[in-house]
Amino acid sequence: MPQRRSWLEGWRLLAVLTLSLIALSLWIASMRQFEVDGIRMVIRFTARSSLLLFCLAFSAAALARLRPNAWTRWQRRNRRYLGLSFAASHAIHAMAIVVFAKMDPADFAQATSPASYIFGGIGYAVIIGMSATSLDRTAALIGPRAWRALHLAGGYYLWFQFMVSFGKRVPAMPLYAAFLLPLLAVMALRLIAMAARPRQRIAEA
Repeated sequence: MPQRRSWLEGWRLLAVLTLSLIALSLWIASMRQFEVDGIRMVIRFTARSSLLLFCLAFSAAALARLRPNAWTRWQRRNRRYLGLSFAASHAIHAMAIVVFAKMDPADFAQATSPASYIFGGIGYAVIIGMSATSLDRTAALIGPRAWRALHLAGGYYLWFQFMVSFGKRVPAMPLYAAFLLPLLAVMALRLIAMAARPRQRIAEA
């Protein structure tokens, strides 16, 4: 029996999510007349939308293996497009940061550090590399081994970056601990799925 697919799949999913993120970001900025406070709200919003989309993409394979159902199969099928939507969200995040830096250089300098430039720059390089190799043709160019190494190492690096970015705010704003929960849950799911794989192979032997 052919697998039933929803309307929101593939490139259509990417387009809907990207356009929604752009529209929401413009609406949020307009709430403060596109002044610095509005831009900073967009930075916070896109940090959180990026977190959500990253967790959906990073947990897709593990959830599909551990709990196969209509939702997890959809999530697994669309992992590539969820990942590209995460990249789009973080591109908007980067643009908002650039606008913030131009509008208020003093506050921007106070909010950043050399470490944020270095590790944030590496993070964006990882996102660009993973996005560029998310197409079949570019993935074939680098080969399956290099593709897997890039996406595996890149995914764990971005997970670590999210943990640090949200975690460092917890002492001043304890509610930020809530943003660490999905990251910890995603990592737990991946570890459980990896541990279950050898047992499954033994059972099938």
